[in-house]
Amino acid sequence: MITISLCMIVKNEDKTLAKCLDSIKNIVDEIIIVDTGSTDKTKDIAYRYTNKVYDFEWINDFAAARNFAFSKATKDYQLWLDADDILIEKDQIAFRELKQTLSPDIDMVLMKYNYVVDENHKAVYSFHRERLLKRLNNYKWSDPVHEYIEYGGNYLMSEIAVTHKKEPSFSDRNLKIYESELEKNIPFSPRSLYYYARELRDHDRNGDAILYFNKFLDTKKGSIGDSINACLEIGKLYKKLDDKDNALKYFFQSFCFDTPKAEACCEVADIYKGNEDYNKAIYWYELALTLKVSKEYTYIVTADSWNFIPAIELAVCYYNIKKIERAMFYNELAGEFKKDHDSVVYNRNFFKTIQYK
Repeated sequence: MITISLCMIVKNEDKTLAKCLDSIKNIVDEIIIVDTGSTDKTKDIAYRYTNKVYDFEWINDFAAARNFAFSKATKDYQLWLDADDILIEKDQIAFRELKQTLSPDIDMVLMKYNYVVDENHKAVYSFHRERLLKRLNNYKWSDPVHEYIEYGGNYLMSEIAVTHKKEPSFSDRNLKIYESELEKNIPFSPRSLYYYARELRDHDRNGDAILYFNKFLDTKKGSIGDSINACLEIGKLYKKLDDKDNALKYFFQSFCFDTPKAEACCEVADIYKGNEDYNKAIYWYELALTLKVSKEYTYIVTADSWNFIPAIELAVCYYNIKKIERAMFYNELAGEFKKDHDSVVYNRNFFKTIQYK
């Protein structure tokens, strides 16, 4: 059986840290917590779980802090979590099984990251991330913001999920770090270009976001997942700017990197639906419903785009071309994905009031 060192970096996380550690403490063999300047009770809480609590002076570099935490590990594998992450019970069970059975030949385990979940812990927005890494391989984190470890060696793609529980918030911290790097003329990696574009998008700097997403794509060195997501983000930004032609161009461009994803199909369909071109919208929504999420995906998956959204939108489209039975069929299908959803219930009651052949 392998042994595991949990390596965390934290700052002012006294509201979340205990929940995180309670969900993982009985799985790992060592807990290492690096504090980057807390002024609350974070360190007091950390000491309840481990005596391996270290201080690290914050230098606006998440990778440097994570590498420091990794340097303190002594077990076979290093696991990283953020303080607002947890493992729900089914994933704790699966992780224990993995620990018992993981071959020592595996260098890295990629696990699902359920970044947004509903009230039942069902993923709304998820992707895979490098999560468990063989210590002797001396993996290093890169990039000061949205840090990552390059995939390499013999890796395993796992369906075990880490669930992110952070409450929605708005911060310009990451944007400031990126712009400080720009002022110092520090070259951006392709990944940094991509995440800087996302920060610009989040701050409603849409033109700049489009520019930097394109700079990322122009490198031709981004991951398949990030390249797909960049195309989708540019398309959504052009859609927001009411430039439907460019929006469609980028949604279709996402197909150059891999087979079509349901998110892109639904975006294309939505444009045609908005133009009242319902037959084209139907084509793309129905295509979305036929697609399956690859078990080895590293792109961002918005779960509703693969089932509920195309189903409920097909109900609307078929109603508008007066194919009521098909509309009713897809409304009930949507109900299978989200039982008693307000739109499903409203449509069901509406269909009862109309005559159809």
